[in-house]
Amino acid sequence: MAKTILITGCSSGIGYDAAHGLKAAGWKVFATCRREEDCERLRAEGLTSFQLDVADPESIDAGFNEALARGHGRLDALYNNAAFACPGAAEDIPPGALREIFETNLFGLHDLTARAIKVMRAQGDNGEGRILQCSSVLGMVGYQWRGAYVATKFALEGLTDVLRLEMRDTGIKLVLIEPGPITSKFRKNAIPHFEKWVDWKNSARRAQYEEQLLDQLYHREGPAKFELPASAVTQVILRALEAPRPKARYMITTPTKVMGVARRILPDRMLDWVLANG
Repeated sequence: MAKTILITGCSSGIGYDAAHGLKAAGWKVFATCRREEDCERLRAEGLTSFQLDVADPESIDAGFNEALARGHGRLDALYNNAAFACPGAAEDIPPGALREIFETNLFGLHDLTARAIKVMRAQGDNGEGRILQCSSVLGMVGYQWRGAYVATKFALEGLTDVLRLEMRDTGIKLVLIEPGPITSKFRKNAIPHFEKWVDWKNSARRAQYEEQLLDQLYHREGPAKFELPASAVTQVILRALEAPRPKARYMITTPTKVMGVARRILPDRMLDWVLANG
């Protein structure tokens, strides 16, 4: 039987490419999306797709149970991909915005992870399965205007490190996928959250918003420096799923690899200078 994998956030970008790429590689993919219209589109493209909104506990319960039913009670892998950003200066991010982003980027993700572990513990002599968490270069270093997103990814990295340690006595492997700039709708999808939560016009940093962030959000065209297509992430996901002994972390894109080294060797003040001027 083909191995089964549940993927969240498949409407576009990394999740969309991963769903198609893993299906082509022989996996039985459950490609989930927050909105039913996106699921309908994916089903028309030949994918097995149904709703799963990681910010909604009832949707998590229904979507996870649907995956188990379609996999006849077995789940070989989980790829927690769904996430969003709420850009803005950290001082302008209200508590409600943090609660909302953590609900999707961490709390819902952890709910799915815990459910998957319970199922995977019953598979094989000592449990069997693989859980991949989509982190980011911003799970290793902070960056201006990205405070809310950075906070969720730092938390995800720490939680996954602990889970990886705790799962050492089982056959369940925890892996962090750490992309840098990847072609997607991520920036566009962040705009509604920015407009909902950030009162930039009354911010002490209004001039900086006008000079920097607004242009990045609304007017930037073309790929970012060192940007790679989503297929680059899919290739790494396949390696992480199929390697007998997967790495704890897979860094994707030049910025991620550079920052991985810089985080280890540079003093904090020098790293701050690099990030502020990069």
